[in-house]
Amino acid sequence: MSATNAYPVELKAPDISAYRTGNTGIDYVHTFDSGKPGPDAMINAVIHGNELCGAIAVDYLMQRDIRPTRGKLTIAFVNPEAYLRFDPAHPTKTRFVDEDMNRVWTQERLNGADSSVELRRARELRPLYDRVERLLDIHSMGTYSDPIMLIHGLEKERRFTREIGYPAMIACGSGHVEGLRLIEYAPFNDPASDRIACLVECGQHWAKSSGDVAIDTALHYLRALDMISAETLEEHRKTDPVDAVTVADVTHGYAIRTDDFFFSENFKGLERFAKAGAVIAVDGGEEIVTPYDDCILVMPNHRAVKGQRAFRLARLSEGAG
Repeated sequence: MSATNAYPVELKAPDISAYRTGNTGIDYVHTFDSGKPGPDAMINAVIHGNELCGAIAVDYLMQRDIRPTRGKLTIAFVNPEAYLRFDPAHPTKTRFVDEDMNRVWTQERLNGADSSVELRRARELRPLYDRVERLLDIHSMGTYSDPIMLIHGLEKERRFTREIGYPAMIACGSGHVEGLRLIEYAPFNDPASDRIACLVECGQHWAKSSGDVAIDTALHYLRALDMISAETLEEHRKTDPVDAVTVADVTHGYAIRTDDFFFSENFKGLERFAKAGAVIAVDGGEEIVTPYDDCILVMPNHRAVKGQRAFRLARLSEGAG
């Protein structure tokens, strides 16, 4: 396995203790109601405890008093027990307490008898996800990949994320080998429902740029919902605007089969391969190659082990830029 995870921690985890007592009856959850008709929207931070950028974005909105001009906005620190254990000296240790909270969103797990820190919190927050009409779930990645907006791929999601218009890449496709991501939770993943959830991967977990991308994604999301003005977006923007977004469809996901897996290069993600047959990785001596021309590598996971998904492959959607 390639040792590619010695990344410096450039971000400081915000102190969220002041946000514990909100106005929803749920710790670390706040709702701001404009009193005017509009969307019922939500922004999630820290579903993974060591992904700091979401906390930075939510803290920024709170500190700058950025509030919805119509509808109501709920903001949540989703897994505070994991986040509050974050130690910059050991930054990979606090992704979760008991289990990955972004894999539990099936009816079987939520309605079952299992118990964990993450499941208990998911059940506590579930009524919010059963209610809200729009959700932005803020995450980060293990490599210095450019940011990506992830959606399951339903047409309603494609339209909405194009309206957000940030970041520059939208990847459509399923998530992981086991479990479901929150954006695939039933109310959002129903083509007959108008509820929409999207997940942004803002860049490397602890890179300074990921905090800026998280803030800007939240601002663009709120602007797309007409919940803040264009002037507010411009006043607080941290990064350059995106000229156009590119949409790609995930076609393959590769799960490691042996204990002898390695990438052919130290890929960071969003590399493009002009021709089929390019070697991406080797697993148990077998070369894993691109299956078609103009193939895009999405989110290589250099920490993945046997049974876990190591990468996804995508191609540009028809008509994508």
